[in-house]
Amino acid sequence: MNLFCTVLTYTAPSANYRGESVDNRAVVQKISKGRFDYPIISPEAMRNALREIFAVMGLPCNRTRLHDKEQLAVEFKDYPDADTYIDDFFMGWLVAASAADRNKIRKELKEKGRDPEQFMFKRDSILRMNMAVALNPFRHNSVFTQSPQDLTHKNIKGCKNTENSQLLLREVADTAFQYPFALNLKQCAGHKDWTRKLLEAVGQLNGVAGNHARSYFEMAPASLVVRLTPKLVAGYDTYGFSVDGQGKHEFYEVIEGIVQGDYPGEEFWLGGRLVKDMDAQLLKELEKKGAHLERNTQSLLEILGDTMSFEGKKRADSTS
Repeated sequence: MNLFCTVLTYTAPSANYRGESVDNRAVVQKISKGRFDYPIISPEAMRNALREIFAVMGLPCNRTRLHDKEQLAVEFKDYPDADTYIDDFFMGWLVAASAADRNKIRKELKEKGRDPEQFMFKRDSILRMNMAVALNPFRHNSVFTQSPQDLTHKNIKGCKNTENSQLLLREVADTAFQYPFALNLKQCAGHKDWTRKLLEAVGQLNGVAGNHARSYFEMAPASLVVRLTPKLVAGYDTYGFSVDGQGKHEFYEVIEGIVQGDYPGEEFWLGGRLVKDMDAQLLKELEKKGAHLERNTQSLLEILGDTMSFEGKKRADSTS
């Protein structure tokens, strides 16, 4: 069984990084689609936030971000171990090692009591994510702020960031973002509890930022479309969310496809604003087709974690 999910966040202002001077500005990252540029957030940033949420949840993590170093830095507790650490299990790893280095590492592992024959130098990520893309194109909005001049006497503090006040530029976008992720549940069978925790973490995804980010933008889902299927692909546009002029969340291809019989309704779980924004007639039609509807996205992910099968078809006692 495979899980395919598309997350749509709420609409809110967002900005990358803290803002810089005009000659060295930290811009919102973008990709071009047709005639317009759309802000993006990298899957690496979201994966790092998931690691930090795992740690807050008290789950065993191998990699820890070090925030007060001269450059971007992390530290590990040990060589990768998917049986011991949840982040290694879902994120995978690559140990870049020559033949000589591999022998050295195997010797280290043996001295630590680990079986070097069971160690893998690379492992693909079980959690497959793609970048978050804004629903609205970038409008070249910028915000200027000014840092104060530091007039502290040198006898009190000898070092200053700059001698003068600085004009800071920050590119901003007011938009929702959508991103897909996928899991092969058979690969997750060895750690079912961790998989449920992963879904719980996605439901609370926050802190997706780098550098000295100060703005607050939640990457947790406002709306969700989930498909549990034995098929190897989602079978629809995984960036199919839209928001109309009144702020209504829509996913036309899937919703209309279920109603028209293009997709088996019982394979779909729909949640959040997407469900709240539906009229009574559409809700009735989707329920008749077997689709699972939940107004709260965190509740949907919790129910999904408790009922999904890691081997074959969904359990018969699943909640709709």
